Amino acid sequence: MSSTISVHNALIYAMVIAAVADGKLKDGELMTIGEFVQMLPVFKGYHREQVRSAIADCTALLDQDDGLDAVMGLIQEAVPQRLAETAYVLACDVVAVDGSAPQEELRWLEMLRDGLGVERLHAAAIEKGSRARYMRVG
Repeated sequence: MSSTISVHNALIYAMVIAAVADGKLKDGELMTIGEFVQMLPVFKGYHREQVRSAIADCTALLDQDDGLDAVMGLIQEAVPQRLAETAYVLACDVVAVDGSAPQEELRWLEMLRDGLGVERLHAAAIEKGSRARYMRVG
């Protein structure tokens, strides 16, 4: 496995994998990741310019053999337990942003939930909140 990444990068990696789980990184998902980094307190001190580099590093790792396992290992190693639910919320919101959740994205969320030790009841509440935040009228 590669060297440890920062907590901030691990949170971004969790969002990137959620975004690319269906095979494509959409503009809306990229925009959402950038907005989260800019506005959420968990990213305080992390410069928005670093986002592109983190996304590129993550996608490069994913292109390697066993890349998903490597990235998941990095996320697990870097995200402290107190931020496990935060990582899960961010990934759920990225999945929900385009209004659909293909099976591939749901499977990734399950892997992330299990890998970070997020309790199922808490995960269900987080998922429901993400779905509610990104509902559309009509």
